[in-house]
Amino acid sequence: MTMPSFIPGLELSRHFYLEAVRPLLEETASGLTHSAARLGTGSEVLGFDTTRSADHEWGPRLQIFLHPQDVTRHGASITKLLSERLPKTFRGYPTHFAPTGEAGIRVMQMTDGPVHHRVEVTDPGSWFTTQLGFDPRKDVTLTDWLATPTQLLAEITAGAVFHDGLGQLAPARANLDWYPHGLWLYLLACQWQRISQEEAFVGRCGEVGDELGSAIVAARLVRDLMRLCLLMDRRYPPYSKWLGSAFARTPQAPILSPILNAALAATDWHTREHHLTRAYEAIAATHNQLGLANPVDPATRLYHSRPFQVLHAERFAAALTARITDPAINSLPAIGAVDQFIDSTDVLSHPELTRAAIHATISEPGR
Repeated sequence: MTMPSFIPGLELSRHFYLEAVRPLLEETASGLTHSAARLGTGSEVLGFDTTRSADHEWGPRLQIFLHPQDVTRHGASITKLLSERLPKTFRGYPTHFAPTGEAGIRVMQMTDGPVHHRVEVTDPGSWFTTQLGFDPRKDVTLTDWLATPTQLLAEITAGAVFHDGLGQLAPARANLDWYPHGLWLYLLACQWQRISQEEAFVGRCGEVGDELGSAIVAARLVRDLMRLCLLMDRRYPPYSKWLGSAFARTPQAPILSPILNAALAATDWHTREHHLTRAYEAIAATHNQLGLANPVDPATRLYHSRPFQVLHAERFAAALTARITDPAINSLPAIGAVDQFIDSTDVLSHPELTRAAIHATISEPGR
């Protein structure tokens, strides 16, 4: 099947709602209050989809949110109605999603029968709790923030709301717009702390002839620096597939991207270290410009008595920590949110596991 010219997924879903889904709702359930959005997983939610994205889990899809009692009374019938009366194609794309045989993956296909659509009918509380492990329409606790990977926070605060008849999606998303100030300082401090732990290893590995090990450490540091820049710019860092794409949209990217690319392309540790120190000093200067803490000398220096040039990034962590006034945050271990100390997709994609990890590392008063 030949696909039509590419249209960004959010735009496709918006038109799908306005032109195909909403008219059916108005015809058969005109008195039913609802909200409609495209949130959650999918490259289109973050605005990174391309023609490649159309090969699975992409297409005319969205969520319809109802009051819980309306989901119980009408959810199944609305799903059935849409299955029977939605067009087989929309803007040239099939509305029928069929499994490919690979677990959890669905692709658009033509069908002669009812449409197996991707219009999810649910209520906000159930949907948010499934996605995040908590309901952001209520107070967002310290545990909620720490246990939620930035990828998930990005998926909820990005995307698009097409209609908010319930009046609940906008405030819920606003509650997650960004971290509370003291927590932001803490997460920035923890990210600087991560960098401090390995910045000397680029040279130490290289000194013993381990250029491969040095390159791996450098790549880890580049990733942490990119995530730091996103946090500094008040943007939730996405997971690895889109980290570079998101970083490219930051104000620091035009200057830093060539430097970080040079560090990754270097074939010897001296060159690698040279480019990393340039990146350290540029990001340190940006830190001082933010005015979140007392200024810290942005110049790199030797690693104690060893011949490795580093920033001693823990200095920035300490400066940020000194500005935190919330005792609950001050009592936290210097490990950060769950995706700052856990790197397993199989953990980070399951809220019950991320919440268990946070409960194992902190003790939040009243929880």
